[in-house]
Amino acid sequence: MLPQSLKTWLKNRHLGRNALDTRYALIEASLIGILSAIAALVLKEGIGWLGGWRIHLAHQYPPWLVLPLVGFSLGGLAGWLLQLISPVAAGGGIPQVKAALARFIVPLSLRVAIAKMIGTILILGGGITLGRRAPTVHIGAALAAQLSSWLPTSPEHRRQMIAAGAAAGLAAGFTTPIAGVLFVVEELMRDISGLTLETAIVASFTGAVVSLLLTQSDNDQMSQDMIERLSTHFTASDIPFYLFLGILAGILGALFNKGILWSFQYHRRLNLALHWRIGLTGLLSGLVVAFLPPFFQDNAGLRDILVRGNLSPQSIALAFTAQFFLTILAYGSSAPGGIFAPALVMGSALGYLVGDLEAFLTGVNSASTFALAGMGAFFTATVRVPVTAIVIVFELNADFEIVLPLMISCAIAYIVADSFSKGSLYEHLLKNSGIQLTEDNPYNDFLATLTAADVMQSQVETLNSETTLEEAIQFMSVSHHRGFPVLDNGKLVGIFTQGDLRKLSLHTPSDHTLLKDVMVNHPITVKSSDSLSDVLYLLNHYELSRLPVTESQRLVGIITRTDIIRVEANQLGGKGNPQKADPSYIVYQTRSPAQGQGRILLPIVNPSNASVLLKIALVIAQSENYEIDCLQVIEIPSHSPTAQTRVDTREARKLMHKMERIGRHHKISIHTEIRVGHNVATTILETLQHRHSTLLMMGWKGQITTQDAIFGDVVDTLIHKAPCELMLIKLGEKQGSFPTSLETEESWLIPMSGGPNVERAIALLPALSRLSSTPSNLKLWLCKVFSPTEPVMNTENLTQTAQNLKKQINSTIIPLPIRANSVADALIRFAETEECNLVILGVSREGLLSQVIQGNIPNAIAQNIQGTVILFRGAIH
Repeated sequence: MLPQSLKTWLKNRHLGRNALDTRYALIEASLIGILSAIAALVLKEGIGWLGGWRIHLAHQYPPWLVLPLVGFSLGGLAGWLLQLISPVAAGGGIPQVKAALARFIVPLSLRVAIAKMIGTILILGGGITLGRRAPTVHIGAALAAQLSSWLPTSPEHRRQMIAAGAAAGLAAGFTTPIAGVLFVVEELMRDISGLTLETAIVASFTGAVVSLLLTQSDNDQMSQDMIERLSTHFTASDIPFYLFLGILAGILGALFNKGILWSFQYHRRLNLALHWRIGLTGLLSGLVVAFLPPFFQDNAGLRDILVRGNLSPQSIALAFTAQFFLTILAYGSSAPGGIFAPALVMGSALGYLVGDLEAFLTGVNSASTFALAGMGAFFTATVRVPVTAIVIVFELNADFEIVLPLMISCAIAYIVADSFSKGSLYEHLLKNSGIQLTEDNPYNDFLATLTAADVMQSQVETLNSETTLEEAIQFMSVSHHRGFPVLDNGKLVGIFTQGDLRKLSLHTPSDHTLLKDVMVNHPITVKSSDSLSDVLYLLNHYELSRLPVTESQRLVGIITRTDIIRVEANQLGGKGNPQKADPSYIVYQTRSPAQGQGRILLPIVNPSNASVLLKIALVIAQSENYEIDCLQVIEIPSHSPTAQTRVDTREARKLMHKMERIGRHHKISIHTEIRVGHNVATTILETLQHRHSTLLMMGWKGQITTQDAIFGDVVDTLIHKAPCELMLIKLGEKQGSFPTSLETEESWLIPMSGGPNVERAIALLPALSRLSSTPSNLKLWLCKVFSPTEPVMNTENLTQTAQNLKKQINSTIIPLPIRANSVADALIRFAETEECNLVILGVSREGLLSQVIQGNIPNAIAQNIQGTVILFRGAIH
């Protein structure tokens, strides 16, 4: 084992300095080729073993029972494992690699490679009609991405390695090194640098050679030998038939692509989970194959029979038809398999049919040549890579006489197919996923797609316009920031930076000078919805280092050059957030005048207590000059597309209309929103990001929904991730609990532990006291629990807080020191004895999410007190 210091030196110093050296890139490309070849071998052997087991069972038992059952079981298992390990590994894999090379954030890692390999073995071994070559491309790219993440490298170098991994995967799958490189150039990248070409060639060559060494004696190699031994014959009189073959392949290839896109849409409309989609596809495929001739039960065997040309024209037509529709069905289910092998099989069948037609009309039999040309033509019509198709078939056959028939058929197939539908199948699949790639814009311009809200820092250190210069200098001396927005009554009025301070030093202003007299008034700002490219333009044009982000003059964040550099490095390096293919979808929305200095987000989880929670939100909004956002989330299964799933919003709309009427009555701006989402917590966080809320107020039923959660999955997530202030409210179970109490005497308990969080909670007490039926008869117990081992109870802070509150609330304020071993037990006993209507706890994020020997203290108090409990957590800085 190497010492840790030596490992660190190797990674950070030696490899770090030489990470961009071409020699290291070529060594890495060679390693990628070896890994891709090994992965291709494991994939092929696993499929062969599992497929042989399936065929063996079909020979022992009725095929109509075995094949559908095995297809359903293995397909369902593959879908379940993909959802569990890495859902992004579903599908063919080529669109994911293409998007990653176009600089979209698509997960590529060892986890993806493993999930892809297991899923492909299961579904192909289960008899689903797809190929394993596209998965080897995906696996090779994922392995390359993982390897480049382990070594210090640049984002562009990582992209080159992913391209090399894709080339190696295709080369290892077909043992065609030149085609591997050309596929990357022609389809995946569309442009190429010198280093990318070098690494792709090295990886592709290494992958093909290692694959050849590992598979030179197996059945797959035997199939390739058969292709090599096919005799080819070409004369000028054959040209019209090759033109006809190209036209036929172009039309059928375009229809095949249309069918796959329709199949994708159909599967989405079925609204089934991935394991059900793939399982039912395996069931239907097995059922169809069981009633076809026996040679259909083995996909590799079918390919061998077609290559030999031992079938009648009727059987060949049947093979083409079955492969055509079964592949459309399978690929549309997002099963982890490709269309390379099925396209070659269908192309060879189509070529044999045209060759038989020529033999019938002219007496010249060159069906084997037509079969090879048909492979390239149908592959071209489907994938739209004519050069790669020509080279793949040529490398498999190694006969120069096949080149001209291939060129004629592939060129015509490409022209005809592109006339029906422009763009490759993979481009259309990406477009359906929300990723648009065009010839003019083949890359993701994330500076244009990202907004200021995606990059800005929402927690901002600010100064008040009435702050003196001396106080501002003291504040700046302990901060790591160099510029500070200046606020007046919550609105942005200026900005003050260290550069301004240096300019002022020349004029020696007084220490009592106010910040409003020296700050930069009316600074340049951006909206949260402005694109990152616009933000960067303003920073460059005005030579600024930071820009405040505002909404109706209210500061919601700040964005600096450092923030943009960081997100650019993360995006190019694949470390940013993956593209959200299916974010929450707004199905109903109303907006009131934006008049407040902040916003309360009130998610309605339980409509029965919505009015009670709104009552609490209204008094806080009136006190703090806030607006209120009422949100209701309609949760749907993760496999259902949010924008296309139909939901019933009638009851939710009625509730939102009621909320709006209450807001108008109290003269508070209430905005409403109904969103469809896969996860309640994620949808609430999305809304927080878009609406820049100041306070998140949420009801909580006081029960734990899962074993590992403290407050429940949704609440735990919000405690951890919500950046704004958070107020969790568990409404009391007993009659007369806050805020519906009708008792003449009320009792509230406010424990004083919790630091700044409890101070902020206490600041809201004057607003909450308005909900008391008789404020003059309200008792507020300010309680602090001391350990019995403490010699002296310091109650100074307790007494001072009580005195300050008496100036704001016309109620009885009682400071109460208590000695007890357990804070939770002491507070619970006191609340029961005094029959407290309300308990308010100020707690930190760490305190809310931590477990101690006695359990979680805030949770224990909330669950064991029958009155209303409010847990307040301050904003996360």
